[in-house]
Amino acid sequence: MAFPAKYPELNATEMTDEARQILLRVLKVAFPHPNFPDGPYERMADTIMEEAQNSTWFRVSLTQGLTTLGHLAGGDFRELNDDDATKVLHRIETTEFFGFIRRTTVLNLYDNQDAWDVLGYEGPSFDKGGYVNRGFNDLDWLPEPRVETYDGPEELVEFTDDVPLAGGRAQVAHPHVDVHTSSQPGATSTEAGEVRK
Repeated sequence: MAFPAKYPELNATEMTDEARQILLRVLKVAFPHPNFPDGPYERMADTIMEEAQNSTWFRVSLTQGLTTLGHLAGGDFRELNDDDATKVLHRIETTEFFGFIRRTTVLNLYDNQDAWDVLGYEGPSFDKGGYVNRGFNDLDWLPEPRVETYDGPEELVEFTDDVPLAGGRAQVAHPHVDVHTSSQPGATSTEAGEVRK
């Protein structure tokens, strides 16, 4: 694909090691996990670059996006501190470039053993017979649930009123429902003792 001569830096940045390093920085800022090893982020950058190679649109979008980050950063995006880098990403969060990175990362970053080990996820259980006999409730990172007993009335409290109908019959209805002005097409009132079919 030929890029416009007006933007020769697109050719220079496309799928280079520099582009990969900028992409790694984007991933670490957009999906911050201080305890993550580099492996999941590096695999994610490679996955995004492979996906971009399969689509001219995404390849151009990725290349333009990475170039734009440099302009918005006023230099090298990789050299920004986390707060400033986050501000730059907020400026482009609605672009196709960032949407492509976000979608691809959400679906792939956490789908590997390295990430599971850091996050405390034991992995899928179907091949081990499920969680029932493997400590499905052994979470140690959630607070203990509050267990409270009900201290309300012992007997049933009815929330209905008798509503008079034409002909001297009574109907039982919820007090906040006006059965006489129902806007439901074909709605009919139910008389006391009558069962709806």
